[in-house]
Order: sequence, then structure tokens, then C-alpha cells
Amino acid sequence: MQLDSNILQVNNLSKFFGGLAAVSNCSLKIKKGSITGIIGPNGSGKTTLFNLIAGNLESSKGTVLFNDEDITNIPSYELFSKGILRTFQIAHEFTNLTVLENLMMVPSKQSGENLVNALFKPSLVKKEEVIVKKKALEVIDFLNLKHLSNELAGNLSGGQKKLLELGRTMMVDAKLVLLDEVGAGVNRTLLKEIGSAILRLNKEKGYTFCMIEHDMEFISRLCNPVIVMAEGSVLFEGTADEVKSNEQVIESYLGKGSKLKDKN
Repeated sequence: MQLDSNILQVNNLSKFFGGLAAVSNCSLKIKKGSITGIIGPNGSGKTTLFNLIAGNLESSKGTVLFNDEDITNIPSYELFSKGILRTFQIAHEFTNLTVLENLMMVPSKQSGENLVNALFKPSLVKKEEVIVKKKALEVIDFLNLKHLSNELAGNLSGGQKKLLELGRTMMVDAKLVLLDEVGAGVNRTLLKEIGSAILRLNKEKGYTFCMIEHDMEFISRLCNPVIVMAEGSVLFEGTADEVKSNEQVIESYLGKGSKLKDKN
């Protein structure tokens, strides 16, 4: 896939909490069709940056452009309709609904949400449900979750919940997916499955991903470029190998004279 344009551009973005700058004059670009990694020490502003981009927080200053449209401080539900989706470190599933039902809940503005339609246009509601269910079953098959389709989401393991969250992004026309520590608390086998699903979505369906992650092995497998944040702004950008050998990055993470290694 040719990466010839920016899907996202962050310009001098800042967020202050009282006198503390969680994000400070941060500028970066995400290429359309890329899988971009964002790493950095705890407290470097990564999740706050995601919250600003995704409309979960209002910025103090700066701009965010999505396909050249200014989306600064637009709320998350409006960005959802534009194709910007975001996952969280802790998966947000409907615990008392099945995997299939969780996926079917995702598309907005379904006719069945309107009481009048539910009462007087049941055939329209049913027709839409059939279409949505078909899509959900395709997503389940894509993610190899068929054996769990009727399992309550609350009973899933941490890794399975992360896969379900990824599946929820597939239920709409996602253009940019922000993944916040998709590998946190996930065993290596499921992490490999999640990584494979991300790569397939990128290559086969053209999804653009931007992901926060601490696991350098996972980042190295998936991401190019990798952006390093420190003290609320961008410290360095390059390939995973360039990041791991950069003196400033190593010092920021571990202190002078250390080496940044993949997790075993």
C-alpha cells in the first residue's frame, strides 16, 4: 500500500491540567495506510494524546486535522461517524451480552433504536438486523472467534476481549483506529493472533492504525514508523531498529548507559 498522504496531522497540541502540561506542543503526522506505533515512559502523555485526538478530552491549544478537516475538540461520538475509532487499555464490552450481540450493538442509527419504527415498521427493523448480523458473523469468522460467538462477553479472557474490541471497529467504516495498549495483560499466543488480525486489516481492508504499546517485540513486528514521546511531546521518530539504538530514547526509558531490548 502506498503511503502518500497524511490521514492525521497534530499541530502543536497541548493539554494542561492546572499548571501541569500532560501534552506539550506535540506535533506528529500519521500516514494513510500505515501502522504507526507510539511508545514512551509512563507519564509521557501517550494516553492523553489519544484522548485529545479521539475527542474524549478538550485540548488547551493546538489543532488536529483528519483528512485535512479540522476536528479539534469535536466530541468522540461525532468522530465515530467520521471513521475514527479508539480502543482502551481496559476493554469496554457489554458483559451480559454475547460476543455476537456486542458486535451487533456497534452500528449507530439502527431503525430498531426508534420506538416508532420498532412498533410500526417491524419489517424494516428485521431487515436491518439481518444485515447487521451477517456483518457480525463475518467479523467473528475473520477474527477466528466463531467458537465464542454465543459466549457472554464478560466471560472472555483479557486477550479475547481485546479481539472483540478490534471486531467492534470492523462493524463500521473505520478509517483510523487508535489502539491503546492492545497487548496489555494478553498472553503471547493471543497477542500473536491480535497482531495477525491487525496486519490483515491493514493489508486487506486498508485500515490505518496508530497504537500505544510497551512491548517492543510487538511494536517491531507491526509498526513503521515508531514515534517516541517524552514529557508530553515527540522525542524521536524512526523505524523500530532506529528507536532501539537511539541514545536519547534509551536514556529516556532506562537511564544513561542502558540498552533497550525486546521483551522475551
